[in-house]
Amino acid sequence: MKKQTKFWEWKNQADTGSERVLELYGTIAETSWFDDDVTPQMFRDELFSGKGPVTIFLNSPGGDCIAASQIYTMLMDYESDVTIKIDGIAASAASVIAMAGTKVLMAPTALMMIHNPMTGAYGNHSDMEKAIEMLDEVKESILNAYEIKTSLSRAKLSHLMDAETWMSTGKAIQLGFADDILTDTKKDVTDIPAYAFSGKETETRLMNKLTAHYKPKKTAVTPAQAAAIPPVKEEPPAKAGKSYDELMTRLFLIKP
Repeated sequence: MKKQTKFWEWKNQADTGSERVLELYGTIAETSWFDDDVTPQMFRDELFSGKGPVTIFLNSPGGDCIAASQIYTMLMDYESDVTIKIDGIAASAASVIAMAGTKVLMAPTALMMIHNPMTGAYGNHSDMEKAIEMLDEVKESILNAYEIKTSLSRAKLSHLMDAETWMSTGKAIQLGFADDILTDTKKDVTDIPAYAFSGKETETRLMNKLTAHYKPKKTAVTPAQAAAIPPVKEEPPAKAGKSYDELMTRLFLIKP
């Protein structure tokens, strides 16, 4: 069995009351946070081994939602301020950890993504129903963290998760997932526009645009106009290019 590796690293573990710096980069627990060398207790011991404000640099595509839940709880339980600085991406389970920040800052180029929890299941009809029920409860627990931080309604948050929503820094701040822009105070930074999109909505817009562009348009022709059109010599169909039906068939074949 592959030995589990730590997905966090303390850059400064000062216990004198000064700022402590933690980097949380990469996948949050590559397999599971159960019965392995890297345990929740290890993270907790390191976190509570010192005092003073903690700054966490976060760049993670997500991972184990149970590990993220425990880290979130530990950070919420920590007495001093916790500043989360997202310098890359906080997606999926990593976005849950970000919600524990007393203040959440995002780099101008950073992204945040939230979506519904996922799992693998095997078995009969009853097993599938139990898996669905479990996912529903996991989603409710994640909604709790988002709701506390953003104050958005659960219905709104649920919709954002259903759509697999990616947020720019401006949009994350607008919706309450982040508090401010991570910048160098010595440099002037202009306002960053809010922008968010979902994978499903983007795909739908693309399909609609392609349909409108390539589908032949029917135009009404009066008898007089039809009579004025000279006959056209029939030629073999051109080999180059693709018909509308061919393009749509290929699009559906390459859809994930």
